[in-house]
Amino acid sequence: MPNNFNVTKANFGTLPVFLTAISTILGAILFLRFGWAVGNVGFIGVIGIVIIGHLVTIPTALAVAEIATNQRVLGGGAYYIISRSFGLNIGAAIGITLYLSQAISVAFYVIAFAEAFDPLIHWVADNYGWLVYDKRAISIPTMALLSFVFLTRGANVGMKALYVVVATLAVSILFFFLGSGTGSVDNLVLDATIEKPESFFYVFTIVFPAFTGLAAGLGLSGDLKNPRRSIPRGTIWATICGLIIYLLVAYKFTTSATPEELASDQLIMSKIALWGPIIPIGLAAASLSSALGSIMVAPRTLQAIGLDDIFPQKGLNKWLKKENSKNNEPVNASAISIIIAFFFVLIGDVNFVAQIISMFFMVTYGAICLISFLEHFAADPSYRPTFKSRWYFSLLGALLSFWIMFQMSPVYAGLSLIIMGIIYQSINRSTVEPRGLAKLFKGVIFQLSRHLQIFAQRAEKENRDISWRPFAICITQDSFKRRSAFDLLRWISFKYGFGTYIHHLEGFLNKKTNEESKSVMKRLINLASGSKNRVYLDTIISPSFTSALAQVMQLNGISGNGYNSILFEFSRSEPDSLKYVFENYELVASTEFDVMILNSSYKGFGYNKEIHLWISSEDFENANLMILLAYIIQGHPDWRKGTIKIFAIYPGDELEKQKEKLLGLIKSGRLPISPSNIELISSNRTGNKAMIIDRSADADLCILGFNKSDIDEKGMEYFTGFDDMGNILFVSSYKEKEIK
Repeated sequence: MPNNFNVTKANFGTLPVFLTAISTILGAILFLRFGWAVGNVGFIGVIGIVIIGHLVTIPTALAVAEIATNQRVLGGGAYYIISRSFGLNIGAAIGITLYLSQAISVAFYVIAFAEAFDPLIHWVADNYGWLVYDKRAISIPTMALLSFVFLTRGANVGMKALYVVVATLAVSILFFFLGSGTGSVDNLVLDATIEKPESFFYVFTIVFPAFTGLAAGLGLSGDLKNPRRSIPRGTIWATICGLIIYLLVAYKFTTSATPEELASDQLIMSKIALWGPIIPIGLAAASLSSALGSIMVAPRTLQAIGLDDIFPQKGLNKWLKKENSKNNEPVNASAISIIIAFFFVLIGDVNFVAQIISMFFMVTYGAICLISFLEHFAADPSYRPTFKSRWYFSLLGALLSFWIMFQMSPVYAGLSLIIMGIIYQSINRSTVEPRGLAKLFKGVIFQLSRHLQIFAQRAEKENRDISWRPFAICITQDSFKRRSAFDLLRWISFKYGFGTYIHHLEGFLNKKTNEESKSVMKRLINLASGSKNRVYLDTIISPSFTSALAQVMQLNGISGNGYNSILFEFSRSEPDSLKYVFENYELVASTEFDVMILNSSYKGFGYNKEIHLWISSEDFENANLMILLAYIIQGHPDWRKGTIKIFAIYPGDELEKQKEKLLGLIKSGRLPISPSNIELISSNRTGNKAMIIDRSADADLCILGFNKSDIDEKGMEYFTGFDDMGNILFVSSYKEKEIK
């Protein structure tokens, strides 16, 4: 990642960060619109605005302070901090939006500066009869002069002026608090407002730029001796001081003037203050200071974006990087910022510009908080800030930001998010950057999965059969010959269970087999991607099937629990491959696994319409598991039109009892099977293959039970001889399952 940021002039400490932020916080809005806000929503309402505003800005300040201490911070402010922690893709999407808000802020403060001349203009009008004037006659020359001074003198002149401005600001606010008011307030009414006041969120939109000062201090990151120390301290202290002062000013307004006076006179502070003229002077100083701060910060953000070659046009990036050889000021980035500011100065409407700034800052703050929140859960080892915020602060800031955006203006909020999304996607296509939202969400999902697995493991009871679900594993060497086993496993694990499919590579682990394993894994993922499945895929290298089986049966699955079922598969045309099941059956039985053996036919699973269950008197332990498996398989979308038929073979004296049992399960709703799909057969011969073939020749899947005694007495004969049938699943349960 590029790091072409100039650091040779970095000589500022914490105080400039604090002063830049506080002069913006206690700026134009405080002098021009805060009294109007109190008049429209009352003392309680404006306290709500201040608190809600700081519930956004304080989490953002904490998030930024945390990010700033994650690594060395150079020029570019919030853009540099975010892009170096979360990647260029995220940083650019937030950085471009932040840059626009900073550039437009210059115009906002210049327009506010022109408002400070209102008393002087009215004095001239009263004495000389000049009644009509356009405030742009002041704001446009001011913008031109400000641009000239900045382009020729650079950031240092801004820093020198900042001390004088903040001193003037402090005196103005002190004189305001020392004032006695207009004398028209008889008693304190905390919720008093004017008739037909503006809506709460419209007032919030106009006032919110007052709480955005933290971004101004961040923009000086390239000019600070120790950004990791100065940025957290400066921004957090400025935010806290601003909060306290705004609460006190709101109370002073409420006790000093009526709502009508507050709402109608934008310079009402001058009538309350101990010496009225100090208020326009303070407004002019604060506005000019904030304008200087914004015009210093915005070009540096844009230059930093250019230094990272974010824009697809290489020539544009190179042009934005250009600096003044004397003072290292970003000349071309400054020119762009000044043009944008001039455009909004020409508009001249302080309320309109305030709304635009609020929306841009809100989407920026929301994105910063959201990314910070996600990073807390992603737990990236490379993210190691020395200052630690809390995830719930970032979550609160993110949720409030996006909620408030839509309360302010649903249309503008939607457009802002769309614009940021377009910027992110555009940057994503044009830059080769491994980090971004995808990486961040992968980290979050990994951590969530890790916690869930640990929780599931610790919550596991000794007897999981009380509420049985399949934790199934299939191990095979025939993955690329037949897919019946994989299909069956994906149906079993789609909704109700967990499935792991493992391809066995025979041999010893070495470089060659390891490379082969990776190649096989890619093939498995490619094959699985074409179906609806939630199966976890893996490979294992082992010298024998027995050793491979012993290893995988001891592992925990993706659920965080151990396996309880195992699926084997053999082809009807190659029955000898069933021998490996018999050879390892004692191993499987020793772990109390439920065993499933799939007899794959050339017919496959047909059209996924009919599942036939054959239950006999010897399936005391198997019957419920067979029924559960049929129900689970039918729950997959591939079997949505499927039906289950049960053929129950019992001696004549048990037939009525078993019928009552099955009908009872159906009546209670535990079995989604029509009574007409149950056929009870009276017979003492449970292994009659001819009967099964006769009734289930066209079934898409047959489920039969088996026991250890069937393997011992009949061996391969029990599982073969069904030549013209579809796939058959043989099921053996180590213990009877309950159907509740």
